[in-house]
Amino acid sequence: MKGDEKVAHPAPESSWTRPDAYVGAMARKRSYRKAREDQPRTQPVAPQAWLSTVPFIAILAVLAVLAVAIILVSFPGNQPKPKPAQVTPHEQGVASRGWFQKAQKEMHR
Repeated sequence: MKGDEKVAHPAPESSWTRPDAYVGAMARKRSYRKAREDQPRTQPVAPQAWLSTVPFIAILAVLAVLAVAIILVSFPGNQPKPKPAQVTPHEQGVASRGWFQKAQKEMHR
């Protein structure tokens, strides 16, 4: 029980799980945002092409070049022609007498 003695229990009136504490925190957060909302910015933010537009266009250009390169490389005219398949001649085979009966016996084992 020594471990329980070291742990401090929170006071029940300062519990953050109570609804009024939660609503109060939300109201303080909203009032803080409203107070900061009225202050104008000291320096207006201007869009900078080097940080937004140029990298986007560069990535699109690289992807377009890659797409064209892949299309050109994979075009069927650049591939080697497949060799014609060689047809093996049909050979007439000869089986010894009783091969089918031997196969049936082995299959039923």
